[in-house]
Amino acid sequence: MDTVLFFKVGKFYELYELDAEIGHKELDWKITLSGVGKCRQVGVSESGIDEAVQKLVARGYKVGRMEQIETAAQAKALRGPKATIQRELMQVLTPSTLIDGNLRPEAIHLLALKEELSQGLDGKESCTYGFAFVDAAVGRFYVGSIRDTSSRSALGALLTQLAPQELLYELGGLSKETHRALQKYSPPGLLPVMRTPLQPRSEFMDSDAAVKFMLSRGYFKHAFKATAECFEKSKESWPEALNVLPDKDLAASALGALSSHIQRLKSDGELLPNAELYPYEVYRGSLRLDGQTTTNLELLKNSANGSKSGSLLGYLDSCCTVFGKRLLHRWICHPLQNLEEINERLDAVDELILLPELTSTLRAGLRKLPDLERMIARIRGLAGSPNISFLPGTMVQRRLKLLCSATKGLQDACELLRCLKTCVDSEGHPKAHILREASAFLDGERVGPVFAEMMSIIDQNSSSTKETFQQKDDTEDGEHAGLLFHLLSMFIEHQMYWSSVVEIIARLDVLSSFVVTIHNSNGPTCRPKFVPDNPHPNQTSCINGGSLLNIKGLWHPFATGGMGGVIVPNDVQLGMADGSCKPRAMLVTGPNMGGKSTLLRATCLAIIMAQLGCYVPGESCIMSIVDIIFTRIGASDRIMSGESTFLVECTEAASILQHATSKSLVVLDELGRGTSTFDGYAIAYAVFRHLIETLDCRLLFATHYHPLTEEFSGSSFVSLQHMACSFEPPHTLMNAGRPNQPADTNDEWNKASDVGQSSCLFDKQLVFLYKLKAGACPRSYGLQVASLAGIPESIVVVAAKASEMIHSCLNKAFQAATDVNTELSHIQKQWLKSLITAGKLITFGRSSNRPLDCAEDAYDTFLCLWHEMRKL
Repeated sequence: MDTVLFFKVGKFYELYELDAEIGHKELDWKITLSGVGKCRQVGVSESGIDEAVQKLVARGYKVGRMEQIETAAQAKALRGPKATIQRELMQVLTPSTLIDGNLRPEAIHLLALKEELSQGLDGKESCTYGFAFVDAAVGRFYVGSIRDTSSRSALGALLTQLAPQELLYELGGLSKETHRALQKYSPPGLLPVMRTPLQPRSEFMDSDAAVKFMLSRGYFKHAFKATAECFEKSKESWPEALNVLPDKDLAASALGALSSHIQRLKSDGELLPNAELYPYEVYRGSLRLDGQTTTNLELLKNSANGSKSGSLLGYLDSCCTVFGKRLLHRWICHPLQNLEEINERLDAVDELILLPELTSTLRAGLRKLPDLERMIARIRGLAGSPNISFLPGTMVQRRLKLLCSATKGLQDACELLRCLKTCVDSEGHPKAHILREASAFLDGERVGPVFAEMMSIIDQNSSSTKETFQQKDDTEDGEHAGLLFHLLSMFIEHQMYWSSVVEIIARLDVLSSFVVTIHNSNGPTCRPKFVPDNPHPNQTSCINGGSLLNIKGLWHPFATGGMGGVIVPNDVQLGMADGSCKPRAMLVTGPNMGGKSTLLRATCLAIIMAQLGCYVPGESCIMSIVDIIFTRIGASDRIMSGESTFLVECTEAASILQHATSKSLVVLDELGRGTSTFDGYAIAYAVFRHLIETLDCRLLFATHYHPLTEEFSGSSFVSLQHMACSFEPPHTLMNAGRPNQPADTNDEWNKASDVGQSSCLFDKQLVFLYKLKAGACPRSYGLQVASLAGIPESIVVVAAKASEMIHSCLNKAFQAATDVNTELSHIQKQWLKSLITAGKLITFGRSSNRPLDCAEDAYDTFLCLWHEMRKL
C-alpha cells in the first residue's frame, strides 16, 4: 500500500477499508461500518487532522488529503440535488518531505540517484553517479556527481553522510552492486529507508528533458538564467551548481526526477519556486572518510541501535541550537585539510576557553533561539506560494505567528552578536579570526528599521486579526492575507542577510560546544600542533621528512566502559618523536579483549577531532595533515547482501590498497581471520609488507598472527608493540580489586608462555592492563578469555592440551630453520640471498632463451661472492 488517503466529509476527515485498518492499528481509532456498501471507516474531526497526519508520517506512512473544493450547496446548485461533492488531492506528505509540525532536529533527506556503468582500459568496472537531494524543512537542494569503483566506497560515503529517509531511483537503472551498497549502508533506526522506483523517461527523465521540465514549471528561479526557449540553443543557461560538476548530465537527470516527484506529491508550490540550489562534494577537499570508516569508527551513530549515543557526534554535541547540531553533523562528515582553517577554529576555541564569562553568556543566549534555519526556509516557501490570497483565516493566523516568531528570533540572534562584540571589545580586540568576523558582522547593518517596522505592523494588527478569526468573519480574510503577503515580502527582501546571521550563530554554537566538551572531559585534552610534510621523504630515514603522528597520553573519548571507567593513557608514535626517528608502521599484538581495537579507534578519532578544530584527548599531539583514513576493523558478514565475513575483509583491504597514499592513516585490525590460518596469514603478511615498503604511510596493524612479529622484528619500517596483561591469583583480585598496574616484562611473558596454558588456566586469572608497551606478545591467551566467557572448564582444558600439542609440532618443524638463521651473520644472509637471486637469474635466462649476457652477469656475481668468501 503506497499512500493512506484522508477524505474530507463535512467537518471530519475519514479513512476507508484498508486505510481504516491502519488508522485502527496505529491511532487506536474505533472502526465502524457505514454507507451503502457497509465499508469500514474511521474518522477524526478537523481540529485533530494535523496531529493524526503527523503521527502516521512519523511512523513511516505516506499520507494524502482529499479536500472538498466546493460546498454541498454549490454542488447541488451546479449539478442537481443528487450531485456528489467534488474533491481533489491537495498534498501527499511523506517522512522525507515534511516541512512543518513536530520534526526531529536532524536533517531529513530525500535522495535521487542515477547510475552509469563503464569499463576502464584495464578491464575493471567503474561507475558514475549523479545525485540530487533535498532537506525539505530547510528548503535547500543539492546536486553532485561521484566516480566510484566496484567497492562503491564513495557511494557509501554519500549514504552515511546523508542517511536519506527516502531514495528515488530509475526502475531497472541500478546495478546489483549498487543495490547491495544501499542495503549495506542503510542506517539502523526507527524507520526503514523508503525506496521508490520511478519509470524511465516519464518520471526519471534524461538531462535535457529534466531541465526543460524545471524551466517550464518555474522551479529554481534564482538558479536558472534563461527560459526554456533559450535552453534550446545552449546549455550555458544551466544553473551554476550543475555547470561546475564533471558529470552534470547525470546530476541534472537526478534533479529532474527529484523535482518531478515533489510535484506529484503536490509539494512543489512551497518548495521549488524559490528553492536554493547548491553543488555538493562528497569529500570536497576534506579529510576523506569513506562509508565503511564512518561506520567502523561510529562517527555519527553507534552500531548497536543507530542512535548518536556512544558516537563521536554524541560526544561532541553540546550545542544549544538545533541548527548548530546540524552544522556539527556536517563538520564531522567533512573534517578539514586546510591548515589555516583548522587553526582558525582552534584559535576561537582557545579564546572562548580563556573567556568563560563570554562563553557562558553566549550559550545562555543560544538556548533561547528557535530553529531559525527551518523558519527562514518555511517563510521563503510561503512567499513563493501562489495560494496566499485563498488561505482561510486560521491558516493566515498560523503563518503570521510563524513570521512573528522568526522575526523575534532573528532579533535575539542579532542582539547576541552585539553582546559578543561588547564582551570581546571589553577584553581587547579578539585574536581569533572567527570571533572578529562574528563581532564585526553587524557593523553598518541596516536591518534594524526592518525589524522595527515588521514588529510594529504585527503588533498593530494582532488584536484585530485575532478578533476576526474568533468571529469567523470570512469577509476580512483577504485583508489579512494581504497583510501576510506584505510582511513576507519585507522579510524575503533580506533573506540572504538572515541566512548569514544563522550561519554565524551556528558556527559559534559548535565552537562553544567544543569548549564544553573540553571542560567535561574525563581526562586531559590538548591543542594539536600541525607540522608540514616533506614532499620528498627519505624512505630509509624519517629524519628527512615524511608524515608523522605523535600523541602522548592518548585515551578513547567515549569508550572507557571496558576499563571499568578508568582512563589508561597510551603513547602512539609514528614517524618523528622526541627528535628521534620512529617507524611509521606499528604492529600491535596482545590478548583478546586487551584493548587493541580501542587503541586503534582512539587514534583515528584523535586525528578527526584535530582536523575538526577541536582539542584532542591526550597530553600532547604533534601531527602532519592526514588526507584519508582507512579502517578495517571488526568481523561481520552482510548476509542480506550475499557477502561473507572474509569477503568483507578483503573488499575493505582492496579499497585501502587502491586508494591509500603516503599521507594516509591506515588501520587494519586482524586482517585474514575470516579464512584458513595459513591463507589468512599469507594475506596479512602480503598486505602489511606492501603497505610498509611501497606506501610508507602511517599504519596501525593489529594481529593475532604472532609469526608476523618474528618476520618483521628486524625491519626498520616497523615498531613492535603489545597491549599488556598479567596473571594474578584470584584471591588477590577479590581482596584488592583491580591491581594497580602489575608488572609486565618480557621475562614474565616468557615465563607465562613456557609454563604451558593448561597448568595456569585456573590457578591464575588474566588481568588486562590496557597499556601499550614495547615488544611483541608471544600469545593471545584466547583460552583464558574463553574461560572468562563461561565456556565449561572441561572443554577449555581439552582445548589447552590440543593447543600445546600444535605449538610443539610447529616449533619442532621450524626449529632447524630458526637455528640456521640465528647462526648466520647479517653479511652471510646477504650473500645467501644474492646466490639465490643469481641462481634464479640463470634459470630464467636458459628457460626463456635470453641472450648470454644474462647468464654472464650471474656468473660474475658468483665470482665476486667467491672472492669475498675467501677472505674469511
